[in-house]
Amino acid sequence: MVCSALRRVAHMHVYLVRKASSVSKGHHHHQALGSRPAASEFAARRAPGSVVELLGKSYPQDDYSNLSQKVLSRVGRNLHNQQHHPLWLIKERVKEHFYKQYVGRFGTPMFSVYDDLSPVVTTWQNFDSLLIPPDHPSRKKGDNYYLNGNHMLRAHTSAHQWDLLHAGLDAFLVVGDVYRRDQIDSQHYPVFHQLEGVRLFSKHELFAGIKDGESLQLFEQSSRSAYKQETHTMEATKLIEFDLKQTLIRLVTHIFGDGLDIRWVDCYFPFTHPSYEMEINFHGEWLEVLGCGVMEQQLVNSAGAQDRIGWAFGLGLERLAMILYDIPDIRLFWSEDERFLKQFRVSDINQKVKFQPLSKYPAVINDISFWLPSENYTENDFYDLVRTVGGDLVEKVDLIDKFEHPKTGGNNVRSGVAWTFRICI
Repeated sequence: MVCSALRRVAHMHVYLVRKASSVSKGHHHHQALGSRPAASEFAARRAPGSVVELLGKSYPQDDYSNLSQKVLSRVGRNLHNQQHHPLWLIKERVKEHFYKQYVGRFGTPMFSVYDDLSPVVTTWQNFDSLLIPPDHPSRKKGDNYYLNGNHMLRAHTSAHQWDLLHAGLDAFLVVGDVYRRDQIDSQHYPVFHQLEGVRLFSKHELFAGIKDGESLQLFEQSSRSAYKQETHTMEATKLIEFDLKQTLIRLVTHIFGDGLDIRWVDCYFPFTHPSYEMEINFHGEWLEVLGCGVMEQQLVNSAGAQDRIGWAFGLGLERLAMILYDIPDIRLFWSEDERFLKQFRVSDINQKVKFQPLSKYPAVINDISFWLPSENYTENDFYDLVRTVGGDLVEKVDLIDKFEHPKTGGNNVRSGVAWTFRICI
């Protein structure tokens, strides 16, 4: 097994050097096509008139298309819906909590759950519907997976917020796989899973049970501050914030047990204000577990719920599962090894599980250096290449050196950038 891994390491090392060499030799062709040969070798083809077939639909490709075959192979796996998978266990525990704690007037669950929505969304759904500005760095091609200029693999489950609000829903959970180009290490993977929660309140619902609540208002015209939006009253904001935080404290207590140390950190999201991150003290270490906030009223209004105010939160299923089950490496969630999967076949979704490691062998480390023309090449391009060639065999990749000649700066055809990466397998 170790010898096999070493052979694959050596093969990958030589293969990457050859690919890097072929790119540098043929960079004039790269300029003519407007795309990188190294990337196109591993991404879905972008020949004129080409299309990519995904989930039964065809999407024409253009200069934005940057999906690798490795990522395409993950679409439709839906780990969160595979019974007894650790991500499924976390999802079911969250569902169970919300179903039991929040019941409507007729005894039915208040929150509806959507866990099979297509991961293919429009750029409007992923960005514009959430008030993300056109020049916001989160839109970068280097950070997302685009099918073309109009469609992409969702970067967050928030991409479905507007549609569900527009359909008239006021309390729902969305669970699904999300896609982001990212570094390679034990905590990051280009596909992971999020769970999103949204709840809206009418004036009557929010102020019910509050003394003199009938005289209070949801909205006003004032100025925006660090504590509230310009259209929200301070009373409404504080009640929404209190309900949100109490909801999430009850949720993490249900998952991790009583006695947790919890703290809230102010943060920024384009679609909520004020916004917070929750951190828990787990085994003496403060860990971020979710983000949340009061929904931007402009978003709520545009979806047709002008008379309501609400909160939203989002959490990563892998993050919770790694903490709860002591899983050290995010790649393990994609394992089909029976030794991994059988550890989570439990009769009770709330049963305690502590992951038992599968291998006792140390990591193997190789360094690789190559030269490329500097135009538009990013670290994430190399990470996608490594994932395509090495698959989940690769544990971590670090950029350990990047050199541009100080006189040329990488700005003419004879210049470029020398990259050095360390690959851990």
